[in-house]
Amino acid sequence: MINPKPEVRPANPRFSSGPCPKPPGWAPSNLPIDLLGRSHRSLPGRARLERLIDLTREILGIPDDYRVGIVPASDTGAVEMALWSLLGCRPVDVLAWESFGKAWLNDVVSELKLDGVNRHVADYGLLPDLAAVDFSNDVVFTWNGTTSGVRVPDGAFIPDDRGGLTICDATSAVFAQELPWDKLDVTTFSWQKALGGEAAHGMLILSPRAAGRLESWTPPWPVPKVFRLTRAGRLNESIFRGATINTPSMLCVEDCIAALEWAATIGGLDAMIGRANANLAAVTGFVENRDWLDFLAFDPATRSNTSVCLKFVHPGVAMLDPTARARFARGIVSRLEEEAAAFDIGSYRDAPPGLRIWTGSTVETSSLEMLFPWLDWAFALQLNALRHD
Repeated sequence: MINPKPEVRPANPRFSSGPCPKPPGWAPSNLPIDLLGRSHRSLPGRARLERLIDLTREILGIPDDYRVGIVPASDTGAVEMALWSLLGCRPVDVLAWESFGKAWLNDVVSELKLDGVNRHVADYGLLPDLAAVDFSNDVVFTWNGTTSGVRVPDGAFIPDDRGGLTICDATSAVFAQELPWDKLDVTTFSWQKALGGEAAHGMLILSPRAAGRLESWTPPWPVPKVFRLTRAGRLNESIFRGATINTPSMLCVEDCIAALEWAATIGGLDAMIGRANANLAAVTGFVENRDWLDFLAFDPATRSNTSVCLKFVHPGVAMLDPTARARFARGIVSRLEEEAAAFDIGSYRDAPPGLRIWTGSTVETSSLEMLFPWLDWAFALQLNALRHD
C-alpha cells in the first residue's frame, strides 16, 4: 500500500554531503562585501584570513603549538599537499574503506610510487583491522568515511608513542566529532562540509612533529608550488598566519567566518557535535522502524553522524544486481527532487547503491523529521513501479 503524498516538506530540503547545507539563518546579504575587489594581502584582507584561522583554532580547541593554515584546492588539495611534502622517509600504512581513502592509497602507490606500503583495505560498511596498523610507520587514513558512512569510533587505536606521523583526512568529521589532537600530526578538512561553507578552500593543521618533519626531510620528487610548505629548507610560517599560497576568494572567506561565528553563538564545538548526534539519533529511530532500509555501516559504534549512508534491504530490491539497484535508487532520488522534498541524497558514484543524507550540525532535526514520510512515500512508489516492470 502506498501512503498518500506527504503534505509538509522539509523547511530546508538540502541534504547534500558536499557542498553541505548553510547554517540556519544564513543569507548572502549578511556577508560583508567591502573587501571584494581588494587584495587578500592588504592589511584588512590579511586580518580577515587571520580571523578565520583564529576562530578555527578556538572552536576546535587546537593546541597553541599546532599550525593552522588555509590552503588551495579544498580538502583534496590539503591531503595531497601533506602526502607530497611529508611522505617518503618511512614506510607507510594506508587505511582505505571508502572512495577517498582509496584515492589516497592510489596516490601513495601509483603516483608517489613509494615502497614499503602496507594496505589496510575493507569493504564499504566495514573498518579495516585497526590493531594491525604499524604506527612506527607513517599512517594515512580518513577519520570519517564520507562515502561509506563509517568512521573510526575514537583515537584509542593510535598510540601516544608512535614513531611515524598520522595524516588524517577529517573533512566530514571536524566540527561534528571529537578529534584527539595529540593523536593527529596532520589534519585536513574543507569549509564545504560541517561548516556549510563554499568549496575550493582547504585547511591544513600541523602538529610540532609534522612541522619538524618538513624541516628535516626533503622529498626526492618535485613539489608543485601549490604544495610547497617550506622555503629555503624552513617551514613557511607565513602560510599559518594568513599568507595563503594562492589567491583565496574573499567572499568565501567571509562566508566561512560567518559559519564559524554561528558555531560560536550556538555554544561552539559541543553544541555542533550535539546537533549532529541528535540528527543521527533521528535517522536511527526512523531506520529501526523500517524493514526496507538499513545503515551501510554494520557496527553502530562506527556509524557516521554526518554522512549517513543507507542501503536497501527489502528482499525485492536487495536481490537486484548493482545496476538495477542503482536505477532503483536514482528513481527515489529523482522523485524527491521533483517534489522539492530532498536534494542530492543519492549515494556516491563509487559506493553501493542507496541513499546518503547529510546530518551535520547545519541541518535541523525538524527538517529530517519532515523528510522521513517522503522517504516512505518515494520508496513505495518506486517499489510499485519495479513490480510492474
